[in-house]
Amino acid sequence: MLAYVYDEQGKLSLKDMPRPTAKNNTAVIKVGACSICGTDFRTYMHGSSKITPPRIIGHEAVGTIVEVGRDVIGFSKGERVAVAPAIGCGECYPCQSGYPNMCDDLQTIGFQFDGGFAEYMEIPEIAFKMGNVNKLGSLISDEEASLAEPTACVVNAQEFLNIKKGDYVAVFGSGFIGCMHAELAFRSGASKVIIIEVSEKRIKQAEELVPGIITINSTEKDLMTEIMDITEGRGVNVAITACSVGKVQEDALNIASKRGRISLFGGIPGSGKGYIDSNVIHYKELSVYGVHASTPLQNKKVLDWISTGSLKVDKYAKNIYPLRDIEKAFEAIKGGDVLKAIIKP
Repeated sequence: MLAYVYDEQGKLSLKDMPRPTAKNNTAVIKVGACSICGTDFRTYMHGSSKITPPRIIGHEAVGTIVEVGRDVIGFSKGERVAVAPAIGCGECYPCQSGYPNMCDDLQTIGFQFDGGFAEYMEIPEIAFKMGNVNKLGSLISDEEASLAEPTACVVNAQEFLNIKKGDYVAVFGSGFIGCMHAELAFRSGASKVIIIEVSEKRIKQAEELVPGIITINSTEKDLMTEIMDITEGRGVNVAITACSVGKVQEDALNIASKRGRISLFGGIPGSGKGYIDSNVIHYKELSVYGVHASTPLQNKKVLDWISTGSLKVDKYAKNIYPLRDIEKAFEAIKGGDVLKAIIKP
């Protein structure tokens, strides 16, 4: 089968790989869609020390079960499923506390298990055990379902932030994650949502996708002046860094109001050191939250929202590439032409 593989030299390439077969406690899906995540893009650009090579990458995977092991309970051949990729062990303190995404022995589809940038993908036993496999109904497409996992990561971040009616929210970055942060901030009652971006092309995309946002091109206008004008001089209640640029962490602290809340959502290539001024946090009484991945329950919540029409994501599912053109998809993302790319083997 065709697959996109990260090798021992840290290189990505399309390769012919053996098709997986189901073991007694696993299943195999024919991949219907797997969207490209910001993490995948960082791997494409910089490599990743978190991946155990050789590894088929891609973790926002959806597909139809074509083979199921005899000991897998509750799932049958022909059913469509989405797999929440961050899989806990179920035994450690974070897992026992309800946070399997913080597992001490976390294993992730596309990192420790082969992922969805392939024609077929094996669902590991532990994914069934930990509730990471969700059945899909007829009201949600493969493409829409592949967007549930990144949206669940946004939900995870915003559960820390407690966005409420009347809040001013700023989001750095206008990719899929930034736009979804804006959508869910409005959903929680935010009165003003500001997207901060450096690309006019991306700003126009965001304005079309998320009506009602305020946008700032920080290369053309002074960010602090603009924020203070928009927020009547108080700063934003919530600032979210939805991009992989270290400088925006510093900016987020500066534009936050006193007692503001910050989500450091976007991972940074390299060490990630040197951007946080603890004195700003101290004197403004800021709350700063990290966030990583999402839980199976958060994934299920988002799938339910999409299936019932409560959350519309089809407008983000327009840029679809065959697996053989996956590198064209990455280059389109790199050039800023595509907000979210979905691979359909």
